[in-house]
Amino acid sequence: MLIDVSYYLTLAVASLVCYIFGALPFAHRLSRRKGIDIFKTGTGLAGASNVLKTVGKGSAVLVLVFDLAKGALAVIVSGMMGIEGIVILIPASFAVLGHWNSVFTRFKGGDGMAIGGGVAIALFGYFAILALVVTALVSIFAQRLPFSSLTGIVFGYIFLALSTSILAKNELGTLAMSFGIVIGLIFIHAVLGHSKRNRKGEHFEESETTRI
Repeated sequence: MLIDVSYYLTLAVASLVCYIFGALPFAHRLSRRKGIDIFKTGTGLAGASNVLKTVGKGSAVLVLVFDLAKGALAVIVSGMMGIEGIVILIPASFAVLGHWNSVFTRFKGGDGMAIGGGVAIALFGYFAILALVVTALVSIFAQRLPFSSLTGIVFGYIFLALSTSILAKNELGTLAMSFGIVIGLIFIHAVLGHSKRNRKGEHFEESETTRI
């Protein structure tokens, strides 16, 4: 069996490009413009939730939009490079990895929830938008519970997987089930990060993974 070297090379390049997309430190840069080091205040995470708490609503909205765009661009650019199907989740995962460990901020970053949402929107369209609405609603109503945001993500993903499996083509449903791996990685990374910050005493305020 011949190995398509050019395809794997393209996949590697796409993954590198997506890592760079994910690593773009919008939260860090926008906070710096306000004289705030996002990694030394609030939860210490470079995400829209921490920016909202420590910088302001306007900056938080911009960060949210930019982070969603990073995830969406990762999928769009990979598709333009010929990466399709389940394989597209590989460069998409590298975008999340870039957000977690940005080369531009000494390998610090955020939880990757928004960038994961951007990936979902680019892959699943209105199914993902509805799933994000479910995520937001569950997070709001579960605010008294620990990890309310992560609880919202779990319910949002379940909605996405079920809705695509029932209402969409088989391929999209299969892709949504596989996307669960990416969601699972984001979930585990967020929980481990929360526990690590608690052990090190780096928890300035309530974690962005526990409340929105």
